[in-house]
Amino acid sequence: MDSSSHQVLILAGEASGDIHGAGLARALRERLPGVRLRGTGGPRMAAAGVDLLAGLDELGRMGLVEVLSHLPALLRLERTLIRVLEEGSIALVVLVDHAGMNLRLLRHASSRGIPALYYIPPKVWAWGGDRVRDLAEHASAVAAILPFEEAFLRAKGVNATFVGHPLLDGDPGAPSREEFCAATALDPERPILALMPGSRRQELHRHIPLFLRTVARVRSSVPEVQPVVARAHSVPGEALRGCGLAVTDDAQGLLHHARAGLVKSGTGTLEAALAGLPHVVTYRLHPLTAFLARRLIHVSHVSLPNLVAGREVVPEFLQDEAIPERMGAILLDLLDPSSPARARQLEGLAEVRGRMGDPGVAERVAGMAADLLRAG
Repeated sequence: MDSSSHQVLILAGEASGDIHGAGLARALRERLPGVRLRGTGGPRMAAAGVDLLAGLDELGRMGLVEVLSHLPALLRLERTLIRVLEEGSIALVVLVDHAGMNLRLLRHASSRGIPALYYIPPKVWAWGGDRVRDLAEHASAVAAILPFEEAFLRAKGVNATFVGHPLLDGDPGAPSREEFCAATALDPERPILALMPGSRRQELHRHIPLFLRTVARVRSSVPEVQPVVARAHSVPGEALRGCGLAVTDDAQGLLHHARAGLVKSGTGTLEAALAGLPHVVTYRLHPLTAFLARRLIHVSHVSLPNLVAGREVVPEFLQDEAIPERMGAILLDLLDPSSPARARQLEGLAEVRGRMGDPGVAERVAGMAADLLRAG
């Protein structure tokens, strides 16, 4: 059978995975016009032609405690996806991030002889454990998105290739400052502070109060600053309506026109780095999840810019260290155009950008998928 007529199952479970899965779906359709795409994801993947079996609301759980409270629904979904694998119609599985369920489905696909491509693999260099063994034994190929991952994974027996980070494929065009400020009701002459609290309900619940207290600390010294919250596409508008701050759906415009940012640890930190935005990183988990994470994580930094640089480029404030007064003091430095701290961070962010690869990531991953379909 011509590989262009095969069925491919693309499994994403978060807002960022929906974006990257959609880019891959478009690249696959261009390369293999007759391919049928099924999977899990969000509105972007649906718009890219993926027949969704489940949406982000059913998948976007974060942390041990939060997952446990939704375990029955997640197990039902997993059984549904296993039945899809058992149909015999799937020629390739592409797993996009979302390690928990995706690793179990990887094992199921492998046991049925279905080739599997893991795009954005689990952070096994941070967590250790059996996940790297799963990748080595069950993944036909792994598309690694961080520059240090390929060597690490290959040393563990994983068929990994560094493809670059999918953020490099984002739309390079941002609105002018005047256009962005007009759309967000901002004064283009006053500095903007970008706020990126996360894309999951649990993250917003923990971060919005912290961000508001930090903003109050900054405004007490720089009253003219304009804080703007970036709303992820998976976040309903009403979830941020009561925060009392300007909200924008244009995260790229915000990152390009802000002077500094407060960013929840995750993909947003790399988005800020690629935009050249000086920022502070923070994160708060459920206390029990944080207790367990501290005993399992084996890296000295959590933010992607610091991991890529191999040193602290952006300051990190996690859990009990996430104190508004401390974060606000550093943000004041980063808002100051003449600050040495701002200059040092800008230099470090340029170094990070230089290590991240070139655009064309989705096309490279689609090429890996097409190779597996031909080989299968």
